[in-house]
Amino acid sequence: MKIIVLMKQVANKDAVLRIAGDEKWINEADISQQTNESDGYALEEALRTIEAKGGGEVVVCSLGPQSAKTVIKDALARGADRAIHVVVEDSKSLSSYQIANAIADAIRDENADLVFTGLQSDDASFGQTGVILAELLGIPHATIVIEVDKENIGDTIRVKRELESGWYQWFTYKLPSLLTIQSGISQIRYASLKGIMAAKKKEIRDVMPSLGGFASASRIEKVYLPLKSKQTQMLGNGDAKAGAAELVEKLKNEVRVI
Repeated sequence: MKIIVLMKQVANKDAVLRIAGDEKWINEADISQQTNESDGYALEEALRTIEAKGGGEVVVCSLGPQSAKTVIKDALARGADRAIHVVVEDSKSLSSYQIANAIADAIRDENADLVFTGLQSDDASFGQTGVILAELLGIPHATIVIEVDKENIGDTIRVKRELESGWYQWFTYKLPSLLTIQSGISQIRYASLKGIMAAKKKEIRDVMPSLGGFASASRIEKVYLPLKSKQTQMLGNGDAKAGAAELVEKLKNEVRVI
């Protein structure tokens, strides 16, 4: 069995974010980077699936600048067998379709049984790359996966999907298929010293994608930090009953919470 796991480099969640001069993104020059949270769970689920099957290969694929090698090497240290790096220095200017198309071209010949991705990225949070990739590869996909039945994988795979209002759904998919993994479904392993040393000998194949053809259908106009402001309104002019009536009207018509 072969599983490809998509992993993305994002800003550290504890970093102090500053807006770049062009107001199109954050200034990444002086902040630390980390693996996208749900992608880490996708890698863990892939490793556990291979272990349950008694063998196979986990291939990590990451699209981004050369600095994304840090994320790739961390994944190799945790147990992935090899990696594909789709080298794009300015990935922020690409749409979800362009990213998925570049990744599809890089992994199509791998003929993987499964493709795992995180549910969404911690920065843009579009949640579209995985489902578009499945369409481009011509394979079925399941989103918001919270459990995988690892003991009964053959020509099909059975997964548990999270729905609204606390509901969930078990569904069976034919292989090959793509799963987007929810954060928190398992305990992520740490990279061991042995794994870190072994990662130095593992293959990282660089791919230079062709980004011609379709232009991006979306673009970021402006990134900004929300302004904090305070505003006080006096209701009822000293009459508690009239103030309560005005408050109800505002909650109903302006705030829309009742």
